[in-house]
Amino acid sequence: MRIIAGKAKGTKLYTLEGENTRPTLDRVKESLFNIIQNEVQDAVFLDMFSGSGAIGLEAVSRGAKKAILCDKSKEACMIIKKNIEKTHALENIELYQADFKEVLKNKIHEKLDIVFLDPPYKTDFAIEAIKIIVEKDLLNQNAMIIIETDDSNRILEDLKYIDCEIKDIRKYGRAYLIFLERI
Repeated sequence: MRIIAGKAKGTKLYTLEGENTRPTLDRVKESLFNIIQNEVQDAVFLDMFSGSGAIGLEAVSRGAKKAILCDKSKEACMIIKKNIEKTHALENIELYQADFKEVLKNKIHEKLDIVFLDPPYKTDFAIEAIKIIVEKDLLNQNAMIIIETDDSNRILEDLKYIDCEIKDIRKYGRAYLIFLERI
């Protein structure tokens, strides 16, 4: 896994060993950033369920003003710290080793422009996170939320009950990216 573009282009990232994480594939990451490239510059970017931090670090490499990264796993946060150092992104990163609910409810004190949610598959964490984000009014006007999932039907069904508009859905192998905007 590597940074695809921007100031840290080509930097190889450390990854977690084992099957507890599922890194976003480079081709999915590249497609994601091709779609959102005009929104990333100077954005406040939230990479929730960060794993190795690759998505948030890619955003900073491409010009995001700040990336907030969160993962509950101590091991994941140790890898993220190594990747922050390797990409020289320290001044643009806020890292939290905590449960996503704690971070959303108590740690974010500014409006977000882009939210990337890639929770463990088969959980309701993405929907729970969106509910908190909307309830706490954490989004700037025209902000976008992106969910990575392998079960788009379940997520789309749950989204019917949240004040968000589905703007786009893309499929890459078994992974789906669902793009939302707040209504």
